[in-house]
Amino acid sequence: MATVTAPTDADDLHDICLRWYDRHARDLPWRSEEATPWHIMVSEFMLQQTPVSRVLPVYQAWVQRWPTPADLACEPVGEAIRAWGRLGYPRRAMRLHECACAIVERHDGRVPETRDALRALPGVGEYTSAAVAAFAYGQRHAVLDTNVRRVFARVISGEEYPARTLTAAERTLAEHLLPRTPETAARWAVAVMELGALRCTAVSPVCTACPLRTRCEWRRRDYPRGTKPRGQSYAGTDRQCRGRLLGMLRDADEPVDAGALRTVWDDHVQRERALDSLVADGLVEPVGDDHFRLPG
Repeated sequence: MATVTAPTDADDLHDICLRWYDRHARDLPWRSEEATPWHIMVSEFMLQQTPVSRVLPVYQAWVQRWPTPADLACEPVGEAIRAWGRLGYPRRAMRLHECACAIVERHDGRVPETRDALRALPGVGEYTSAAVAAFAYGQRHAVLDTNVRRVFARVISGEEYPARTLTAAERTLAEHLLPRTPETAARWAVAVMELGALRCTAVSPVCTACPLRTRCEWRRRDYPRGTKPRGQSYAGTDRQCRGRLLGMLRDADEPVDAGALRTVWDDHVQRERALDSLVADGLVEPVGDDHFRLPG
């Protein structure tokens, strides 16, 4: 994304987007008044690269079983991996378990409020720390997920897609666009995110129903086509093989022998490589010479 000056009518953008959000926001459990900072943190871990429709049932079961960090921390990490189900990227479950343990050990079981303290937790990076600080504690931070970056690329920069990786110019623009008061800034962050999820989508954006269509630089330029970020392949990959192996172990109450694991993937070399990587990542634990289980 090229260097872009923030619009002088940013207050109008805030008002338009926030009014739209008030009318069209989805009713999601992590946005309810009953949602705790821990619930919001759980949702942010789960929503990484995963659509809301897949997250909802797993999230609801998770926070019912482990409503606080302490509840999760006292369970074996294997239970977190099992409960993660088929959300994908299961290392997130392990990191969330580590995060819960750190919150109990360092913060008396309470999700910390400051970005520095959040960033120091396992698995919490730039985006997640900003999101939790904004959505759980109403702080003034730029929250830049894929949806927000796409909205800014189109409305402000006139480009169909943002750069493949987050740039310094995007961070600067997002900071300049933040409303002045923390409460409004936090609502602006989630409102732009929702706009990107429901209207300014990556494929087939609903421009006629977008509240920012008359302010959109991409529309003013007659929608120039950009280079769409390439999606990650899945079929036939080590990642799919890992998922099959982990699925068998997740569904088993006892350690699974290596012979049974051979039935889930035909390619011997790829299967062994995937199994070795699961063990190396701490997601699978060898038991004896030829049995495996989720970590205890």
